[in-house]
Amino acid sequence: MHGFISQTKTLCCAAAVFAAIVLSGCMSTNPVCSPSSYTGDAAVCCPPTADDTAGVRDASDAFYAALNQMFLGNIAPMDAVWSHEADVSQLGPMGGRIAGWDAVDQEWRLVASLKLGGKVVAKNMQVVAGPCMGYTVTEEVGENMAADGKPVKVYFRATNIFRKEKDAWKMVHHHTDLSEGLIEATGERQ
Repeated sequence: MHGFISQTKTLCCAAAVFAAIVLSGCMSTNPVCSPSSYTGDAAVCCPPTADDTAGVRDASDAFYAALNQMFLGNIAPMDAVWSHEADVSQLGPMGGRIAGWDAVDQEWRLVASLKLGGKVVAKNMQVVAGPCMGYTVTEEVGENMAADGKPVKVYFRATNIFRKEKDAWKMVHHHTDLSEGLIEATGERQ
């Protein structure tokens, strides 16, 4: 039994170290840790640079510009901001969980075909970045148009996750609150 417990502790510790390295985006086997910039209580391995934070913010801005173009029926900017890998996902305002680039792309194309019009902006954004991964927590505020041409107010809390791919930040996950107003306006629910 003692050997099993020791082995289990070793595996758990190894898994925790692996997860910390992968999730922080640091590929070094001996990551250098520094005090957290928030409270100083936690250690942050591979601390972000100003370029990492700016890169994630720029990628987020590009996503919201692409979102507004998509509302007009233009899908090309949305294709450009997303990673095209199988591990991307979306939990959008119509509900459901969409996984994999092909499914996410299909969903964005469907929304683009609705030509909802309007505009959504990100407000009160918090950006957290590392060398290879980053995320934003924000509020999406604006309006779209229902099929009858009436405006539908939009207010969601949103989390967006980005990954650096070939020196460019790409979206890998988008998650918003559900919107009964948009579901009713479009007749779509997943």
